[in-house]
Amino acid sequence: MNNPVVIVGAGLSGLRAASLLAAEGVKCKVLEARDRIGGRVLSTSDPNRPDLGKFDLGPTWFWPQYERTITNLVKELNLGTFAQYTKGAMLSERFQNEPPERYILPENSVERSIRFIGGVQSLIDAVADTIPSGIIELETRVTAIQLDEAGAITVEAELADGKRKKVSANSVILALPPRIVARHIEFSPSLSPNIITDLVSKPTWMAGQAKAVAIYDHPFWRESGLSGFATSWIGPLQEIHDASPETGSGALFGFFGMPAKTRRELGEDKVLNLVINQLVRLFGTYAQDVKAILYKDWSSNSETAVEEDLDPLRDFPNYDQPPKSGVWEKKIIFAGTETNSQFGGHLEGALLAAEKAVFEITNLNNKY
Repeated sequence: MNNPVVIVGAGLSGLRAASLLAAEGVKCKVLEARDRIGGRVLSTSDPNRPDLGKFDLGPTWFWPQYERTITNLVKELNLGTFAQYTKGAMLSERFQNEPPERYILPENSVERSIRFIGGVQSLIDAVADTIPSGIIELETRVTAIQLDEAGAITVEAELADGKRKKVSANSVILALPPRIVARHIEFSPSLSPNIITDLVSKPTWMAGQAKAVAIYDHPFWRESGLSGFATSWIGPLQEIHDASPETGSGALFGFFGMPAKTRRELGEDKVLNLVINQLVRLFGTYAQDVKAILYKDWSSNSETAVEEDLDPLRDFPNYDQPPKSGVWEKKIIFAGTETNSQFGGHLEGALLAAEKAVFEITNLNNKY
């Protein structure tokens, strides 16, 4: 095999696939449109207050009692973790102009979830460190994939300076959200209509969502016997959790009940004012004393969301592998969390999808 396996996307699935292939001695190349690795994983700090810590604006947790693949990888990479803080009462905001109700949840009623010291980016960086240098190419946006009559694959990409490049590939792993593949990559010959229909039908996990993180000098709500967990029918945040680092500063983060189109119409400043007002309603006047606030609206990120993703999800999507058919079978392999039927949407799903893709590649190579 002279040409590399080309992996499109440097999120967790793409990076893990590259790591596994490199360990098997299989030549590969990772092409990533963004100027960073991680995809929907994004752990960041306030540039003016980096001392407050790093906070997750993408995925936050994993569940070791169910998710063996990520649990084993975390041990293998020797990553620091800690349990999500859940001690104390939760708050429920159900009616406008009425104080939130306070509940003590029964013991063990909240599933034990685990966070990463330094955020989920620590997992991304650790996986990337297992990949030989020179394999990952950032700011390289794949726009087209061609298959000629002899079975040779050419991947076309656009670089940050507007120049274009072509990469010959033995096969291609598409470690991208299915809708991004369908809407942003041109295939020649075209993918079959049933594959396109399947790709478009899979909502990109969390693509319509945004996250806000309000950072404080310490987790003051714990002093009042609160866990930081809250639900709201009023909003703008629908679900709130303690996002504090293991030690040091305090933080609260929330998922929005407010639709993406409404957030877009209001603009970031108004949205964040509404967030602070809500936190004050729930947790008291100390919640006004925000040291920093972080915000990421994934729906406005063109590497994550397409127009269909602006509509809020009503049910959990049906995730699985696209159907195999036509000339592209065994030439392109789909990875990414949306292709895993059991853990789609989770970090675990991304890892399992990578393992499956690499298994297909290595099996294919052994046949020739």
